[in-house]
Amino acid sequence: MALTSAKTSGLAITALGVAAAYALSSIWPVAGALTVAVVLGIVAGSTPFLTDELRDGVARVTKRLLRAGVVLLGLQLAVPAVLALGPGTLAAVVVTVAVTFLGTLGLGRIVRVPRGLALLVATGFSICGASAIAAMEGVVDRDDEDVATAVALVTCYGSIALGVLPLLASALGLDATRTGSWAGISVHEVAQVVAAAGPAGAAAVAIAIVVKLSRVVLLAPVVALVGATERTRRGGHAPLVPLFVLGFLAMVAVRSTGLVPAFALDVAKTASTLLLAGALFGLGCAVRLGPLLRGGGRALLLGLLSTLLVLATGFGALAAFT
Repeated sequence: MALTSAKTSGLAITALGVAAAYALSSIWPVAGALTVAVVLGIVAGSTPFLTDELRDGVARVTKRLLRAGVVLLGLQLAVPAVLALGPGTLAAVVVTVAVTFLGTLGLGRIVRVPRGLALLVATGFSICGASAIAAMEGVVDRDDEDVATAVALVTCYGSIALGVLPLLASALGLDATRTGSWAGISVHEVAQVVAAAGPAGAAAVAIAIVVKLSRVVLLAPVVALVGATERTRRGGHAPLVPLFVLGFLAMVAVRSTGLVPAFALDVAKTASTLLLAGALFGLGCAVRLGPLLRGGGRALLLGLLSTLLVLATGFGALAAFT
C-alpha cells in the first residue's frame, strides 16, 4: 500500500512539474519544455516540501517515463527523408557527430570533469541536446548532478549558438541551403536549430530540421555502443542493447513505412515531449545544488570547447563533402 501511495504521489508531482514546465516554456520557447522541466525539478528538490518519501515516489516513475519517451522519439524520424539529403550531407553529419562526441570526451579529460558528465555533454552536444542526454543517462555511470549540468550546458551554449551562427553565416556569404545545413549539423536542440536557421528564410529552416533529425538517427547506435562499453567496464549483465533503444529503432521503422497518419505523429511527438519532460523533472528532483555549483567552472569550459568544436567541425565537414 505504501509503495502504491509513493508511486501515485510521485506521478502527481511529476505531472504538476510537467504542466508548469510547458507553461513556462511557452514564454521562452528556445529553452524548451525539457530544459525548464529539469530546472523546476532542481528547484522542487531543494524545497522542504519534497520529503524523502515523495522524492522516492518521483524516482520510481522517472525511468519508465524516460524509456517510453525515447521510444516514441523514434516516430519523428523517417529514413527516406534522411536519405534524401544525399551521401555528401550524410557523410558530413556522421563525421561531425563522431568528431564532436569523441573530441568532447577528450576535452573532458583535459579539463578534468567527471567521466559521466563528459559522456552526457558529448552526447547532448553531438546529437540532439536534452533528449540525447536523457537517453544516455540510463546506460552510463553518472551522478544526478551530471544530468542537470549537461542539460544546463546544452541550453546555455545552444542559445548562444543560435545567435552567433546566423551572424557568421552572413559574414561568410552562405546561401540559405548552406546556412540551414550548418545550423542543423551544429546547433543542439531542435527549437534552437529553427531559431538559428530562421533569419535565412523558410528554405533554410526546412533543410535545417531534416539535417538535425539525421543526427538524431545516430542516437540509437551511439547509446548502444556506449552501453556495451559500460557493460564491459563494470562487468555487469545488462542487455547488450537496451530494450528502449530497440523500441526507438522499431518506431523509426514504423515511421519510415509512411503508413502512420499525420495526426498520430503529432500525438506521438507531444507524448514523447511530455514523457521526457517528466523524466527530466524527476532527475532534477534528485539533484543537490551544492555539488552542482562547485563543479560549474570546468563544466562551463567543457561546454564552450565542445560548442566551438561542433561548429567548426560541422562547417568543415559540409565544405569537404557537399
